[in-house]
Amino acid sequence: MSTVTRKFNALDFIIGSGWQVRRARRKFFSKMFAHLVLIAGAIIFVFPLLWLVSTSLKPDTQIFKVPPELIPRPIMWENYTRMWRHFPFLMFLKNTVLVVVLSMAGVLISAPLVAYAFARLRWPGRNFLFMILLGTMMLPGQVTMIPLYILFNKWGWVDTFYPLWVPAWFGGGAFNIFLIRQFLMTIPKELEESAVIDGASHFKIYWKIMLPLINPVLTTVAIFQFMGAWNDFMGPLIYINDQSKYTLSLGLRMFQQQTSASQTEFGMLMAATTIMVIPVIIFFFLGQKRFIEGVIITGMKA
Repeated sequence: MSTVTRKFNALDFIIGSGWQVRRARRKFFSKMFAHLVLIAGAIIFVFPLLWLVSTSLKPDTQIFKVPPELIPRPIMWENYTRMWRHFPFLMFLKNTVLVVVLSMAGVLISAPLVAYAFARLRWPGRNFLFMILLGTMMLPGQVTMIPLYILFNKWGWVDTFYPLWVPAWFGGGAFNIFLIRQFLMTIPKELEESAVIDGASHFKIYWKIMLPLINPVLTTVAIFQFMGAWNDFMGPLIYINDQSKYTLSLGLRMFQQQTSASQTEFGMLMAATTIMVIPVIIFFFLGQKRFIEGVIITGMKA
């Protein structure tokens, strides 16, 4: 090999190495920037929760202190014990759990059946009715609030839990049906055709094949329904009058109104709010893997 050839090879190696170094450097800085953005976003979203917990452990004199302090000094665990004595938390919790369980059961039973009919069965007017169903998503809740109240009042359901969970047994809303339907559309038709050849009915195909495959999206729907029913304030406010039937969200409002007559006990109020938020966080973390999987798959295949 001549001297000129060796020099050209060395030059190519240096140029190639420099390009690889620059590429690796750009990749490193881009990843670092992405991680910094994610960390900043996480801090922004987590900070209100940290402030909630911090406020629940502060004395009232420190809550409105300027400049504000994140760390409570001293730590007032008495806010939780006083809240437990003055706030009928267990009664409100029992009512909330009853509504949440019944509404979740209704959605998880009825929504997949309706979605399966729209996704896998052929019948006249299917697409037209599905478009009408999607159109209901554009209606704000205030439009149907008064007609529903008049209807439930004629049925004698006012001041009962029925208006809070019975509608969930009829699909649970257009969004849940749409989400499950889009997931069902991604399942290969060959599975269904093989089952039909083996003599399986539509119900058996749904129960034995489709239902196990849509567990990720069902987890997503369950989380949405749990959060919606657990945090629902407008429904109990409209239909519930008896304080013994109050849910947690309505009970917090009652507690605030009772204390605001003299002075709002923000420490006790934040303690009750913290306990109310904990089940939502636990439920989400238990199902976050399936939740993310269901959202990603449905979004990619929609």
